[in-house]
Amino acid sequence: QLQLVESGGGSVQAGGSLILTCQASGSTSNTKRMGWFRQSPGKAREGVATVYPGGGLTAYADSVKGRFTIFKTNAAHTVFLQMNSLKPEDTAMYYCAAGSETWGGSLVPDNYPYWGQGTQVTVSS
Repeated sequence: QLQLVESGGGSVQAGGSLILTCQASGSTSNTKRMGWFRQSPGKAREGVATVYPGGGLTAYADSVKGRFTIFKTNAAHTVFLQMNSLKPEDTAMYYCAAGSETWGGSLVPDNYPYWGQGTQVTVSS
């Protein structure tokens, strides 16, 4: 089993920055990709950014391109999401996810079997 723990959420004013951290533990050897997703009340969960630990390939939702950066450590299965120029519409619960497959869209939540509990990000105008 793979366990994921997120941290780093909080409240910030529009234009501010936050960095989220996802620490993976347990059966990490088969992890092929990790990502950040978010969900606002009444909305479907959506992909924000993903990374393939092996090669470093990344993918971003159009709404966060140029503002968010996903990166990882090599030694440990830790993935970060640097969020700059935050907007009120970025307000959501942010979840870390991991998968052991590489097929299917990397920003599609259904392609990830392992999930953290989430960390809240609130951006005020």
